[in-house]
Amino acid sequence: MAVNFRCAVQFLVLLGCVIILSNVLCPVGAYLYNNRYAGDQVFRITPSNKEEVQVLKKLLGNIKVDLWQPNSVSLIRHNATVDVHVRRNNTRGLRAGLQKEHIEFKVFISNLQKEIEKQTGYRSSRKRRSESQYDYEVYHSLEEIQSWMFEINRTHPHLVDMFSIGRSYEGRPLYVLQLGKRTRTCKKAVWIDCGVHAREWIGPAFCQWFVKEALHSYQYDSVMRRLMNQLNFYIMPVFNVDGYHFSWSTDRFWRKTRSKNAKYHCRGVDANRNWKVKWCEEGASSHPCDDTYCGPFPESEPEVKAVAKFLRKHKKLVKAYISIHAYAQMLLYPYSYKYATIPNFNCVESAAHNAVTALYSAYGVRYRYGPASTTLYVSSGSSMDWAYRNGIPYAFAFELRDTGYFGFLLPETLINPTCTETMRAVKTISSGLLKKCETGMYQLDRERYPYL
Repeated sequence: MAVNFRCAVQFLVLLGCVIILSNVLCPVGAYLYNNRYAGDQVFRITPSNKEEVQVLKKLLGNIKVDLWQPNSVSLIRHNATVDVHVRRNNTRGLRAGLQKEHIEFKVFISNLQKEIEKQTGYRSSRKRRSESQYDYEVYHSLEEIQSWMFEINRTHPHLVDMFSIGRSYEGRPLYVLQLGKRTRTCKKAVWIDCGVHAREWIGPAFCQWFVKEALHSYQYDSVMRRLMNQLNFYIMPVFNVDGYHFSWSTDRFWRKTRSKNAKYHCRGVDANRNWKVKWCEEGASSHPCDDTYCGPFPESEPEVKAVAKFLRKHKKLVKAYISIHAYAQMLLYPYSYKYATIPNFNCVESAAHNAVTALYSAYGVRYRYGPASTTLYVSSGSSMDWAYRNGIPYAFAFELRDTGYFGFLLPETLINPTCTETMRAVKTISSGLLKKCETGMYQLDRERYPYL
């Protein structure tokens, strides 16, 4: 009897160890997305001349691909890298076509499913309930982020105010956190949004990081305390809530919103091509199935319309607009829709230079900076150009890490350094608002450029 009991105990202990080990050692992505990306690959292709560009466009046009960089076939240029996600049944054909035409390429990611599983780490440490235990070094679902926002609002009533500016296409609330010391006087403000494009998960991770750092360092960091005392920060951790939710539940590489189209089965609009500034011109598509689809009309997406309405209402106070994207390691400013110099170029250029210098000081990571049209590519209908054209003098778009090795699958181990360095850049831009730009160009040119 005693022997049988001892054996039963040993069996239960062994079973418990197996269960614990399986929970700890099995990656989150073991069955993520129904294994739909198994065997898919990411190619990095570099056409060396205009002829190769045309051949590459034709090759990619013959198969269904997911362009990572640039985000449209029309933007492919010679001597510029093209990162493209190719389904497993098309990889052999594309490889053969590139080799036949002698176009330079390499396979960056040989099995996309495995990279997805590696990105999100281990399941056991993911769920965090209280704000004090919240793990800022893992990616969080929309539900977790919204619960965190409520908790932040509850635990920091003197510095935080949470509100909704509307609802998404699928009816989800569009939450914003206002950070700053309560004062009677009207303060200048900074708007920061993250998660405009659903698959760029490092964006929402940074917005959460910014809130955490601002609140936790308020007591001991004199720079942060001055910023919070003299400015308000409007933080929107997830702009494209429907798309972000879909990127967790169904398609890891979904980019657009989730609105339906009457004529096509394709869903969604590029929320960074839907703004009323040179809408649906160069760098945007009028086809609903394209990733850069501009929508049926400007501000057709309720998410875009809600943010635009809020910024119009507060345009006299909002002095900086910052949108967080990935990936490329760039800091961009207007114009995006044309090759031209903005009126207050000296002030904005100086702010960008100081920001990337501060970012570099953390880990030596280099960011390119400049006008979006020349630094990245021409695109119309962007939020950054819209903000600038609507009187916000400092409008920026960050493209965070990396430059393509991980692409949209930046590992959770890199959340901390990426957010730490970006925090320095954003603090530098914000601190610049408390000083007067020496050139005064923006004020002088407001009369000459009333449309800005």
